[in-house]
Amino acid sequence: MFDLAALEAELAGTIFAGKLHFSAVTDSTNTDAMAAARAGAAHGTVCFADAQLAGRGRGGHAWLSVAGEGLYVSVVLRPTAPSSRWPLLPFCAGLAAMEAIREAAGVVPDLRWPNDVLISSPQKSNPLGSPIDAKKVCGILVEAGTDVKAVGFAVAGIGINVHQREFDGELATPATSLDLEAGRRVSRQKLLVCLIKSLQREAESLAEEAAAKRILARVGEASTWIRGRKVDVHGPQPCSGVTAGLDEHGFLKVETANGLVTVQTGGIRAAEMD
Repeated sequence: MFDLAALEAELAGTIFAGKLHFSAVTDSTNTDAMAAARAGAAHGTVCFADAQLAGRGRGGHAWLSVAGEGLYVSVVLRPTAPSSRWPLLPFCAGLAAMEAIREAAGVVPDLRWPNDVLISSPQKSNPLGSPIDAKKVCGILVEAGTDVKAVGFAVAGIGINVHQREFDGELATPATSLDLEAGRRVSRQKLLVCLIKSLQREAESLAEEAAAKRILARVGEASTWIRGRKVDVHGPQPCSGVTAGLDEHGFLKVETANGLVTVQTGGIRAAEMD
């Protein structure tokens, strides 16, 4: 269980001080945070839970949220950046999650477009040099809306597998946990603090033009999936091919047998090499 008094003490002086809302059990932290934001909750409001009954992931997928096993947190964001930069928020959340995992667990994560965080064994690689045994450790769902004063906000929901030892064998992408990868018990409390502080830094970077322009380049540098990776695309634009980088909007370019496809939404999975 989280030590709420210690959390408040550690976050004193930050934008999160006095804005932590913990539930032992809730349907979804994103649902909670969206409701709070619509009612006027301030930037930096954090909704987190020990367990979720109806955790939600991107694309309408469920996120299994066993009590005491993972980190389930959603943060209300009210960026001061121009609205044209808000579509970069999911990438900011992905970068923030990667940094928090590195800091709290000491393992090296990978970022699968658009913002799934995976961990791969460095010993195995396909002929293109990318890991072939990647397992998902973190899912991210960013939602936007307007509050009672018609002011825009976003909610970044992040679920991270921390203590889990067993997973559903039918998952589209095999899963893992930080404990399994780190070979030790990782502190959910430390992970939470690292995550929300990193998310604050990433969200604030949107307000700085030079920093905002670097976000997509940083995603490309942090990910083995953005370029030179053979993938199958699922969603509204199904296709197969080799990833060829991101365009200026963060859409994924895939070189297929029929030409270059720019994938605007959906997801990707590793394809078998010929």
